[in-house]
Amino acid sequence: MKVLFVIDRIELKYFEFNKLVTNFWLIKGLLERGCEVFISTIDMLKLKSSKAYSDCYKAYEENDNISYNKNSFKEYCVNDFDLVMFRPDPPVDLDYINATYILDFVDKNKTFIMNDTTSIRNFNEKLHSVLFNDLMPENVVTSSFDDIYDFLNKHQEIIIKPLNQCFGSGVMYLKQGDKNTAVIINQMTQKGSKAVMVQKYIDKAVYGDKRVLFLGENILPYCVQKVPSNNDFKFCEHSDANIKKAVLSDDEIDKFKPVAQKLNSMGIYMAGLDVIDGKIIEINVTSPCYFIKEINNHFGCSVENDILDYILSVVMTELYAVK
Repeated sequence: MKVLFVIDRIELKYFEFNKLVTNFWLIKGLLERGCEVFISTIDMLKLKSSKAYSDCYKAYEENDNISYNKNSFKEYCVNDFDLVMFRPDPPVDLDYINATYILDFVDKNKTFIMNDTTSIRNFNEKLHSVLFNDLMPENVVTSSFDDIYDFLNKHQEIIIKPLNQCFGSGVMYLKQGDKNTAVIINQMTQKGSKAVMVQKYIDKAVYGDKRVLFLGENILPYCVQKVPSNNDFKFCEHSDANIKKAVLSDDEIDKFKPVAQKLNSMGIYMAGLDVIDGKIIEINVTSPCYFIKEINNHFGCSVENDILDYILSVVMTELYAVK
């Protein structure tokens, strides 16, 4: 099988294929299974006579690490690949959106794209979480100063999030009576011109949030708790000290399985819920981190094999009707 990974530009620049990166484990596992793996970024995608192409590098494994051959830089038609793993990080800006437009021209009968880029384009990780509003803390999406101010007065403590960032970037905590209230609201909304997600603060956030991992319609039995980083109210530092073993209750599995089923029906096969006290605070669909190194250490498993078994089975089913 021939596989193209569209990764983040920063990841390629510094080639952070270390064991903290989900892509490291997936690429390593695919290479070990005899697949050819190539690496690209969104700025390497292009259209020629209505066909999608990409410049890319060929990946290889060496000394238990992953690298790429800089001399292998070459243009391929995207339909030369059996599978495209589309995993650039937000911001979901115009460049990101244009990349999904280019992949609209891929013949999906010949090449399987995970996650489906049209679905990613149509699903905002913050805003579309309200499809499952009954599972979320009370919230509002707005650019209005008055809306946010009233919401703050009602709940005393709130979280304000930009709609297109990741890894806690730009997320603010605001408490009623803070002398910077007007400054923070105006900064976040760019003086009323930019919509943001506003959520009621959940007291148990001090203990961090659970990452609930989806594969298709199923929830993985493994889970981690991401605890707040030093001197911050949220998780924003990927280190062993900030990632603890967690357990999903039967109630949580029953509650979140319909979310997995809904996302799967939309072409979002791999996703991660961030959950505090049983409430969804957002849904990661762009490049969800599966915390493979940490899960393997905490649970004594090789979760990357479960993920790859699923991915390859979907490709074989969708492209070659192998049941």
